Amino acid sequence: MITSFFEHEKIETTTMKAKELKPMIEKMITKARVKNINILRDLLKTIRDKDVAFHLLDEIAPRFSTRPGGYTRIVKTRRRIGDGAEMAILELVESGRSLSDKRKSELAAQKPKKKSSEETKSSDKEVAAKS
Repeated sequence: MITSFFEHEKIETTTMKAKELKPMIEKMITKARVKNINILRDLLKTIRDKDVAFHLLDEIAPRFSTRPGGYTRIVKTRRRIGDGAEMAILELVESGRSLSDKRKSELAAQKPKKKSSEETKSSDKEVAAKS
């Protein structure tokens, strides 16, 4: 759950799980504010994805460098239909672009652009003129 939280910078879970997760996440952000290899190794014990660990070190922690604590908030949302458990959203206070948003934008940049209708018409005319 911690890996998913740092990847998306927001997670919906039960209120009790969110309350248990919040102190662990805040301690990890506090550690990540000091950027060195020992901290990275310590973070990788909990966060199993290197991209997410680097996202925490390079983007999330610097946003909170001047903040003394209180990096996350719990917002109660609804009751789950199946068992009636109280649901909540655990999110960063100063939310930015999540890692998944960055991956989506990178993939979009890699895809070739489609031709517009005007370009298609002009290329059709060129093919017709050649034949």
